[in-house]
Amino acid sequence: MKKRIFKAVAATVLAMTMLFGACGNNSGSGNADPTAAPTQGTVADPGKQDPAPAAKSLAETANFQVPAGGYDGKDVTITFYHTMGSSLSAVLDLYIAEFNKLYPNIHVVWEQVGSYNDVRDQISTELTVGNEPNIAYCYPDHVALYNLAGAVAQLDALIDSKETVAHADGTSEILGLTDEQKNDFISGYYAEGRSFGDGYMYTLPFSKSTEVLYYNKTFFDKNGLEVPKTWDDLKTLCQKILTIDPNCIPLGYDSEANWFITMCEQYGSPYTSASGSHYLFNNDQNKAFMKTFRDWYQNGLITTQTIYGAYTSGLFVADSGMKSYMSIGSSAGATHQRPTANADGSYPFEVGIATIPQVNASSPKVISQGPSVCIFNKDNKQEVIASWLFVKYLTTCVDFQAEFSMTSGYVPVLKSVGSNEAYAAFLAKADGGAYISALSAKVCLEQESAYYVSPAFNGSSTARDQVGSLFVTCLTKDGDADKIINDAFKKAVDECEYSE
Repeated sequence: MKKRIFKAVAATVLAMTMLFGACGNNSGSGNADPTAAPTQGTVADPGKQDPAPAAKSLAETANFQVPAGGYDGKDVTITFYHTMGSSLSAVLDLYIAEFNKLYPNIHVVWEQVGSYNDVRDQISTELTVGNEPNIAYCYPDHVALYNLAGAVAQLDALIDSKETVAHADGTSEILGLTDEQKNDFISGYYAEGRSFGDGYMYTLPFSKSTEVLYYNKTFFDKNGLEVPKTWDDLKTLCQKILTIDPNCIPLGYDSEANWFITMCEQYGSPYTSASGSHYLFNNDQNKAFMKTFRDWYQNGLITTQTIYGAYTSGLFVADSGMKSYMSIGSSAGATHQRPTANADGSYPFEVGIATIPQVNASSPKVISQGPSVCIFNKDNKQEVIASWLFVKYLTTCVDFQAEFSMTSGYVPVLKSVGSNEAYAAFLAKADGGAYISALSAKVCLEQESAYYVSPAFNGSSTARDQVGSLFVTCLTKDGDADKIINDAFKKAVDECEYSE
C-alpha cells in the first residue's frame, strides 16, 4: 500500500510538471544538469561527487538568485512543517523568540504534520495547488520527489551571498555562510544537501542520527568478551556467545535496508546512482556478502527486525526466554535499548555503545539519518530569504543545536556544540544506564568523519525498500543459496525499474 501511495503521489507531481513546466510560484530555471556525470555509490564529501555546470558557478546557475540588497527588512510570514512533539516544539518556540530579537519582522508559523512521510505526502498534494510551506523537514527522497516540479530552492546563491543583513539590535551578519560556519558542519551531514546528482545544494542538516552497536557490557565483562571492530570479529564473537548461551540469538539488526546499503559503502561496491542507470546493486560483491550473512542466519548468529517481527531491542532487553547480547539500531533510540530499571533504580545490566562493525576498521563508514530542512521557491523572494535566515539560524546556532539534541536524543549537526557548557556537562554524565542518551550522542560525535549518505533521486526510496526485502529473502528462503540470491537481486532491480 505504501508503495502504491508513493507512486501515485510521484505521478501526480510529475503530471503537473509536464503540464505546467514548473510550479507557478517558482522562479528561475529547472534544477537538472543533463551534462552531470553519474554519481556512483554514496556521497561522503560535498563538492567531490557532483561536477558543477560548465562555465558558470553553481550560485550563478541556481534556480534562486539573491536580489540586490538581500533582505529588505519588511514584514514577511513563513511557514515551517515539521514532526516535532510538544517538548521539541517548546524548544523551537524558545528559539523563534530569540530569532525574532534579531529579525522582528520575520513571522514564523509552524505546523506539526505527523510523521516524515506525512510531511512528504501533504506537501506533494499542496504542490499541485501552489500551497506548499516555505520550509519543511525532509529526507533526500522527499526532495527528489518535490524536484519533479522544480519546487525546492537551490541554496547555492544564498550560501555564497556576501550581502550584509542588519539585525534589530544594531549588529549585522552576511546573508550567506562564512567559511567557519561551513566547516563547523559535520561533513557527512552537510554532504546530504548535494546528493541529488546535479551538484546543487538543496538542504541543510537539522538534527541527525545513525546506527550504533549496543552490547550487554555486564555480560561482556563477565565473560571476557571484546567489542568487535570488524564483521569478521563479529562472527567469531557471535560463535563464542553461542557457546556461553546456546539458547540466544547473539545479534539483532533492526534495519535490513541500512545493513545492505552500509555494506555497499564499506566495501566500496555500487548501490545506486543519482543519474544515469540508477540501480547498480546487482553485482558479485554484494551477492557475496549476502551469502555470508545467509550462512550466519542459518547458523543462528543473527536476526533482523522483519524476521523477528519487532524491533530487536526487545530481544536485547529481555529478562527471560530468548534474548540477544548485541543490537544494532538507531542512535536516537538509545533509551529503548536499556532494560527496565529495578525497584531500587538500578538496571539489570549496563549497556555499552560502540561504532558498528566495519569491513576496514581504519576507514569506518556509518549511515547518516535524521531530518534535514529544505526551502521552497516562491515568487516573493523575500519569503525565500526570510526562510533562509531562519534555517541558517537554527542550523548554525550552537545553543539551539545543543538544547534540541539533549531533548530529542538526536545528534547536533555542528562540531562546535561540544564547546557548549550545558552540552559538555550532558556528555560528561554519559553512562550505560540513566544517561544512555548522552553515551549514544558521545559515540556519534566521536565518529563524525565516518558518515555517508546515499544518492537521492525519484526512486531511491523504492531502492531502499527493495534491498531490505532482498535481505530477508536471501537469509530465510529455503533452497539453493546461489539461485535464491541471484533471483532475489534480479527481482529487486526489476521492481525498482518497474516503479519508475
